[in-house]
Amino acid sequence: MIGKLPGDDSLIRHGCAETGCPPASRPWVLAAAIVGSSMAFIDGTVVNVALPAIQADLHASAFEAQWVVESYALFLAALLLVGGALGDRFGRRRIFALGVALFALASVGCALAQDVQQLILARALQGVGGAMLVPGSLALISAAYPEKERGRAIGTWSGFSGITAAIGPVLGGFLVDHYSWIWAFLVNLPMAAAVLLIVWRHVPESRGDAASQGLDGGGAALATVALGGIVYAFVEAPTNGWDSPAVLAALAAGIAACIGFVAVELRVRAPMLPLGLFGIGNFGGANLLTLLLYAALGGGLYFLPLNLIQVQGYSATVAGAALLPFIAIMFALSGWAGQLVDRFGPRLPLVAGPAIAAAGFALFALPGVEAGYWSGFFPAVVVLGFGMTVTVAPLTTTVMNAVGAERAGIASGVNNAVSRAAAVLAIAVFGVVMSAAFDARLAEGLRASAAAPEIVQAMQVQRAQLAAAVAPAGVDTTTAAALRETVRAAFVSGFRWVMLLCAALALLSSASAWLLIGPGIQGRSADRTGEPASGP
Repeated sequence: MIGKLPGDDSLIRHGCAETGCPPASRPWVLAAAIVGSSMAFIDGTVVNVALPAIQADLHASAFEAQWVVESYALFLAALLLVGGALGDRFGRRRIFALGVALFALASVGCALAQDVQQLILARALQGVGGAMLVPGSLALISAAYPEKERGRAIGTWSGFSGITAAIGPVLGGFLVDHYSWIWAFLVNLPMAAAVLLIVWRHVPESRGDAASQGLDGGGAALATVALGGIVYAFVEAPTNGWDSPAVLAALAAGIAACIGFVAVELRVRAPMLPLGLFGIGNFGGANLLTLLLYAALGGGLYFLPLNLIQVQGYSATVAGAALLPFIAIMFALSGWAGQLVDRFGPRLPLVAGPAIAAAGFALFALPGVEAGYWSGFFPAVVVLGFGMTVTVAPLTTTVMNAVGAERAGIASGVNNAVSRAAAVLAIAVFGVVMSAAFDARLAEGLRASAAAPEIVQAMQVQRAQLAAAVAPAGVDTTTAAALRETVRAAFVSGFRWVMLLCAALALLSSASAWLLIGPGIQGRSADRTGEPASGP
């Protein structure tokens, strides 16, 4: 996920009351939280840039490579809320340290993976570790700093998050280009060692109050099965077909788990997802907007590095740097965006921002094969970045103001988890769209090429490779070049369909804000930094 997610800063501001952390320990707590959360953030962005190299090195299909991203994101999204509850019950310091250790061990597993199945399993373990360390890092800051000092701590954490967002993909691309994709995972080890040393020597333990210590294990299990079943069905359907027993069974299990999850959350004493929140004020509308917009963002930008590297011929480093303008705009204008609710109320920025983002996605559909970055992709990156900037801070503020200060912590956590789950589902669904468009354009191009039947058959067999498909051995140079152009054009065709679908989702999110978000300002909105106020 690129850029700052909604609710991150609010989880710090509203996470918990002061617990008496010694002033001398607070900078160490902040350092541990920054480095720990940076590990998860870097791995969430670096792998997309490394994916073409991973696919080639491990001889994986495009859909197996998709699981390298999905396995991590799935467990992170499904277990994020229960990870925070574990910290409240058993100690935030303890759960955070366990998450960091598990994340580091799983990173070693990723680096040592000999095939794509081993890598997928290690990435899933990384997701479990991330679900423990991400909420833990935010909760540690909240517990360490008194309310009057949290603003500065949040600003420091946010600033370093911006640096991480900027250098993460570029660093990953550099490691892939000059060394190996393995180093994109091994870079976590010194960071993890530093965090664990700081935690051991300087970070005090803290827990939540009795009301916040509920642990919804059943809900977490059902959420994981629901996301996993639906994602499995959509990822595997292009290869195995929708009539495959495994695909149908996974889809049925996912839908059944969704129904079971709702039933459990309505009855359990301390639900990880309090469904009653969605009937309060603007909260339901804000989360529908989040679901639609972050599905477009996470799903669409998954395919961008593949296009840049496998089709346009960019290096991994250049592809990693392609979204730097997006990140720069988000962090440079976040303070200005945070004031929009004060001036205009929540509806206008939440209608305008996604509409601008939709224009950015539509611009991504314009470049063809061999497109230059500055003329082909840069305008789309800038427009999309501005649209997301207009949206994110007002969205967080709207979520907070809808429920009031007493429930702001769980509200921000829910909104954050919705954004992550949206990306998980979208990558799977968009894979089906990409596959269908790619297959249709590839078949058309092969018919037009008048290639020999055996060559056509060899290329059709490689459809699951998408842009990584190569001409069969023994063909002449001219034919190989023509087949390569056919494959690249087929991927661009699929990429255009994906981006137009992203634009449609962004427009739907804009429409949902118009219909479901009230025009008035509810309670206090935002302070000068663009972060939600500490009171209702």
